[in-house]
Amino acid sequence: MSGEKKRLAELALLVKGELVGDPEVLIGGLADFDDAVEGEITFVADLKHGARLDQCKASAIIVPPALTGISGSAIRVKNPYLAAARIHALFLERPFVATGIDARAVVGHDCLIPAEVAISPLVYLGNRIRLGQRVTLHPGVVIYDDAVIGDDVVLYANVTIGHHCRLGNRVVIHSGAVIGSDGFGYASDDLGRHIKRPQVGIVQIDDEVEIGANTCIDRATFGKTWIRRGTKIDNLVQLGHNVVIGEDALLVAQVGVSGSVTTGSNVVIGGQVGLAGHIHLGDRVMIAAKSGVIKSQESGAMVGGIPAIPQKDWLRSSAVFAKLPEMLKELRELEKKVAELSRTMTPDETDNHGGNE
Repeated sequence: MSGEKKRLAELALLVKGELVGDPEVLIGGLADFDDAVEGEITFVADLKHGARLDQCKASAIIVPPALTGISGSAIRVKNPYLAAARIHALFLERPFVATGIDARAVVGHDCLIPAEVAISPLVYLGNRIRLGQRVTLHPGVVIYDDAVIGDDVVLYANVTIGHHCRLGNRVVIHSGAVIGSDGFGYASDDLGRHIKRPQVGIVQIDDEVEIGANTCIDRATFGKTWIRRGTKIDNLVQLGHNVVIGEDALLVAQVGVSGSVTTGSNVVIGGQVGLAGHIHLGDRVMIAAKSGVIKSQESGAMVGGIPAIPQKDWLRSSAVFAKLPEMLKELRELEKKVAELSRTMTPDETDNHGGNE
């Protein structure tokens, strides 16, 4: 649908919004508020931009219900940011083109590959690979033996999928990610030498998961490391062996998850968070960036800090921490004053003071 213009009425129907103005306005794309021009739609996610509406050059604007004073065409929705994302995705949608298997790709034996695929040069497929319909493999993708890939999967350049791993439908994995590398497991002998524990499990990634560039997800020691439906993982995330991430979770860049951590659904983990092994995060847990979580968290918990504590306590502690130099200075001044008072007291005063106690 790229390049095809849409009536504003169609877009309002798509996002279930209230149409304001001319329903026949033609829209060819979505742009940022400051850059949008005639023929495009833009959005205002909060009321702060309300005073700038007269500066907008777009043909239409997506606004929250409380925003008034709109003179042109608009769509009112509860969540303009979400509506903008859906409309933007519509305009950027591309039909799948089945280019087949490039002659420079390497394909092992006993693979099941449908006709509708797009396999680029320098792709390596091991033995007994099963690909779903409309799979797109960009240059340098490596898929090892016995892996199973679902329908409408996109693997960008240099993605590696380990042996026996399983990807569901509509999974997107960005460049350089490694799925199914060995988990980090060793047993140490009496001399302190580290003996590798075999990692014989798999990684299972369910439908509609998206994984960022250079993220690594380790295979299980036994059983499976499991990323459940709808979860979105940012770049440079590390997930250890036997981790289970629940549905519709969000993991931001540089999160590190130790082995055997499990989570519920709709968990949000901020950037550079570290999770100790063998803990569980309940549904809707939110963890602030740069936190260190060393114990399990109940559903709905909001925590932050190292070690992570309830967010409100962490915010108060952070405020106190910023004042520590000033507090230390005041403490030393008080110590000096107490010492001076002690030196000026006579022996009788000291004795009387002690006697009163």
